[in-house]
Amino acid sequence: MNESCNYMSSTAPSKEGESTQPVNSRGRVIFASMIGTTIEFYDFYVYATASVLVFPKLFFPNATDINALLSAFAIFGVAFVARPVGAIVFGHFGDKFGRKGTLVASLLTMGIATFLIGLLPTATVAGWALLAPLLLVVLRFCQGLALGGEWSGAALLATENAPEGKRAVYGTFPQLGAPIGFIIANLIFIWMRGTLTDQQFMDWGWRVPFLLSAVLVIVGLYVRLKLVESVSFSKVIEQDKIQKLPLGATLKNHWRPVVAGTFIMLATYVLFYIMTSFTLTFGKAPASLEAAKAAAEKAGKPMTQAQVDSFVPGLGIPENQFLWMLIVGVVFFGIFTVVSGPLAEKWGRRKFLLGVTAGIFVFGALWFAMFGPGQAAAMVGLIVGFTLMGLTFGPMAAILPELFPANVRYTGSAVAYNLSSVLGAAPASFIAIALWQFGEGSTAWVGAYMALAAVLTFIALWLSRETKNTDYENNVA
Repeated sequence: MNESCNYMSSTAPSKEGESTQPVNSRGRVIFASMIGTTIEFYDFYVYATASVLVFPKLFFPNATDINALLSAFAIFGVAFVARPVGAIVFGHFGDKFGRKGTLVASLLTMGIATFLIGLLPTATVAGWALLAPLLLVVLRFCQGLALGGEWSGAALLATENAPEGKRAVYGTFPQLGAPIGFIIANLIFIWMRGTLTDQQFMDWGWRVPFLLSAVLVIVGLYVRLKLVESVSFSKVIEQDKIQKLPLGATLKNHWRPVVAGTFIMLATYVLFYIMTSFTLTFGKAPASLEAAKAAAEKAGKPMTQAQVDSFVPGLGIPENQFLWMLIVGVVFFGIFTVVSGPLAEKWGRRKFLLGVTAGIFVFGALWFAMFGPGQAAAMVGLIVGFTLMGLTFGPMAAILPELFPANVRYTGSAVAYNLSSVLGAAPASFIAIALWQFGEGSTAWVGAYMALAAVLTFIALWLSRETKNTDYENNVA
């Protein structure tokens, strides 16, 4: 704590006007909370994009196209299994020893794992057919472990340093890391695809986005090492209220908000991973069997009978073009993440999110109309979906931490957020692809899946309490 004071930018005045408690400046809070989640989500999305574009061929070269894709998505899902573990580990240290050091550790874990993926031999290299996928699983687990601890810490960094009546506004800063990280990751992939031949990209180009993460991590570490602990956590120390086992205290005394938070976040996760991973897969898939056969012939790899039998049509939009469409959609994600903060302050988190969740239900019910044939309709669908994503994701950094007292806030919000990732995010792409297969090219069942997630979230919000007026700073169990 004393060492941290060397980096303070200002102090909080006591009632007598004396400066007693070092605090972080607004600019530092905004930048540190946003840069960390930007890096974390950049690393996460680099893998997500690679799992669609290159990993099926490089790590599962002997499988059919659909089985290779499902295998890549299965490894993608490993991170979501790891995230609750990360929530427990980093939550424990965040509630016991402070937010600052925990945030630095989570960032290092993600950065090292992502960098090593960029150095990993593939299954096409002699002797690595089994080991390469296994190591990919291990490193993907480490990515999930890091993200499991990152989000909650960044949310607390923003909200525990927010002025009164501005928690939802400040909470949108770490949430902006998601769209910004996504855009950076995909711009790099587009640049690599545009400047390299297909062979160069498959040989080494796909590694560049993973290796570049090291630069971002260095910037993030520099900023986070200059932070001081929040007033909320300092009061936990002063009152001697630090829990010996934060997870045990959370599950024993605060299991209801854990359950509520898990389902409050569910529709957000399902929506996002359908809008990103699934739509990229569906959007770039050939629109007809004839188109698929022609593309395979052009590449010198005619389709096998198994590939013909398992073929389902997509939109047939060129890969780079669809990535640009995704980026346009994600711009709306970022804009409406910012918009959501003031609206959640004005109307309250619960009421605002009930309205947005109802919108997600309608969007799912109308999914077939926007993601049927037609590029224009798909672009409208991406804009609407990502607009809803910004509106639902923005307030989460306020409402989930507000469900818990300060001495278990890191653990409680992290466990709820990441348990939701297991139920919502981990299976979303896999289930969506299976439903797309089941519908033989129709995505109506994918929309129904999204609508069901919205119903569950709506019920959780309806049964929960409004948290806007929580005494955040003095709320210690």
